[in-house]
Amino acid sequence: MASRSVNKVILLGHLGKDAETKFTPSGVSVTKFSVATNRRWKDQQTGEWKEETDWANVVLWRQENLANYLTKGKQVYIEGRLQTRSYDDKDGKKQYFTEVVADDVILVGGRPEGGEGFSGGGQQQPVSMPRSAQKPKPAADEAGMDQGITDDDVPF
Repeated sequence: MASRSVNKVILLGHLGKDAETKFTPSGVSVTKFSVATNRRWKDQQTGEWKEETDWANVVLWRQENLANYLTKGKQVYIEGRLQTRSYDDKDGKKQYFTEVVADDVILVGGRPEGGEGFSGGGQQQPVSMPRSAQKPKPAADEAGMDQGITDDDVPF
């Protein structure tokens, strides 16, 4: 059993800002956003309640339509995995960062403002792309989900 491992993240929190979607040169969408989670505890020495907020950076692949609903303050439930990547900064020093690669993102807390975007039964209706985001032609192999995407494919 020692050879098994698990990399699973579950978050329930609020978005810190609107999600941003960009596209790789091959046309695959990458949506990024941050999620705040809070924890609360009672200080044993003072008896006071304390609260702490943690921020997680989240990456969501191939879900550009969902990005329109991922706006600041919305509550979301996320399941995914942790991924740590690195890059060399302008001074040549290696920088590391860890992010959550989301497998599932679910909007929590009722209907969006104006009641648009969701039909009864919790099914999401298609959403148009923001005018500022121009989607290139999709990659030839849409059937295979793993298209060999590497860190070099991400434009930011």
